[in-house]
Amino acid sequence: MANEKILIVDDEEHIRELLKYNLEKNSYKCITAANGFEALKIAKDQRPRLVLLDLMLPEMDGYEVCKEIKKNNQISSTPIIILSAKNEVFDKILGLELGADDYITKPFSIAEVLVRVKAILRRTRLESVQRSYTFRNLTIDFEEHIVSKGDEKIELTLKEFKLFEMLIKNKGRLMTRELLLNEIWGFEFEGISRTVDVHIRHLRQKIEDDDKNPKFIETIRGKGYRFKNDE
Repeated sequence: MANEKILIVDDEEHIRELLKYNLEKNSYKCITAANGFEALKIAKDQRPRLVLLDLMLPEMDGYEVCKEIKKNNQISSTPIIILSAKNEVFDKILGLELGADDYITKPFSIAEVLVRVKAILRRTRLESVQRSYTFRNLTIDFEEHIVSKGDEKIELTLKEFKLFEMLIKNKGRLMTRELLLNEIWGFEFEGISRTVDVHIRHLRQKIEDDDKNPKFIETIRGKGYRFKNDE
């Protein structure tokens, strides 16, 4: 997918520029960092689709950067490829155990890096569609039935979760009260559509910063609701 954002982290400028040049030639958008603290801040602020991470970094090494990314709920799903001159089996095992998705030793072939990047992005795109969805500061894990807002886990009832899941999986589309009622509660009676409104209100109270001015779930007056599609 064109213009996917990749964070390149290496303290050697010529390596950063080499990777940036070749990735951008292949339609990726690149941002770079020269040390661990800068890399972590960029990862949190800009949410890249993938991180290419050197291990021997000033201020905070690559292992620590990897660990910090993987324990942060907002960015923990970000795939990481380690690029390092450390080629001992122990180093590779440690990197992978900390959550890295791949490990490439230096000196590396640009062709190999491009193939690995493409493969991991393709795999994680499929996984993200099937398993989880992140929107602004919210993450919903469809398999584990977990919703997080930033670093905070949000407790939803089963019906609230199903309602939220259905809205997200149909983002940008109007979902009528009748459709939601029929799909989630399995019945359709006159007057019962208020059940949907009550659950939407409770859901907003849990996920919105200001439930009176919702950013996520939009009311379509007289019809139903829509999950906003303005990423």
